[in-house]
Amino acid sequence: MKHRHHIFRATLPVLLLAGISFWLAGNSEAEQTATAASRPALTVRTTALREDKWARTIAANGSIVPWQETIISAQVQGLRIAEVKVSIGDYVQRGDVLVTLDNFIRTGNGTDAPQSRIVAPDSGIISAANANVGSMPQSGTELFRLIRKGRMEWRPELTAEELMLLRKGMSAEIELGEGRFIKGTVRAISPSVNMQTRYGYALVALPDSDGIVAGAFARGTFDISGGRKTLHTLPQSAVMQRGSMAYVLVVGADNRVHERAVTIGQRNGDRVQIREGLKADEPVVESGGSFLTEGDVVQIVKG
Repeated sequence: MKHRHHIFRATLPVLLLAGISFWLAGNSEAEQTATAASRPALTVRTTALREDKWARTIAANGSIVPWQETIISAQVQGLRIAEVKVSIGDYVQRGDVLVTLDNFIRTGNGTDAPQSRIVAPDSGIISAANANVGSMPQSGTELFRLIRKGRMEWRPELTAEELMLLRKGMSAEIELGEGRFIKGTVRAISPSVNMQTRYGYALVALPDSDGIVAGAFARGTFDISGGRKTLHTLPQSAVMQRGSMAYVLVVGADNRVHERAVTIGQRNGDRVQIREGLKADEPVVESGGSFLTEGDVVQIVKG
């Protein structure tokens, strides 16, 4: 018994020291956890929904095409071209002589018949010329192509859903490169789409075709809202994407961030429309949200 009593007296201080160390370690760990939880994870700026007035638009790409193109051909054969009076790019008036033809058919008194002529059937721009002096074109051979009135159109490709949003008379703004923009008007809308590409097209009349080249690529937008409408927007940097879901980080009263799913709409520059999911005065993280997770504490800076 005495031997056991001595062992107990010898080990008691050791056990007490171990218990105190364990308690201190646990308390220290709890303090560190509490400190870490209260320490801000990131300094952020916040923003909120802003009212903007935008026009609802559809963007599209397409080519510049002639409004109407007329093929001018020889009507009779056996006549040699004596003179070509026009070339590609020339603007002609209706009735202008394009070529003269030598008539080698002799009359009864031995004199040549008068020269024949081919004239422009309408005013416009010569877009192709295949007539050569000395040649004898067959009847129906194409000699010229004429862009009637010199008018061009924009022919953008659109999906079936986009085509159904268009109406005749809607306005469109076309960018032709190097900062040149032209206002146009929807003249016609394709009633079907290509079954392979799933795209149809619209035809947009251009009031000013000066200096525009057929076949050129052009981008443009259609105003389908009929004017500007009020909507709510956030900076693009405040909206994040996870798969098909868009979300923002709302800052609560305790400075903790919480993910909030939102429904987005159209974009304009660095702003994006928020249709649903957020109230007007709720603060959200303006940028840097990808470095934060649900429940993180943030420190908000002003300005």
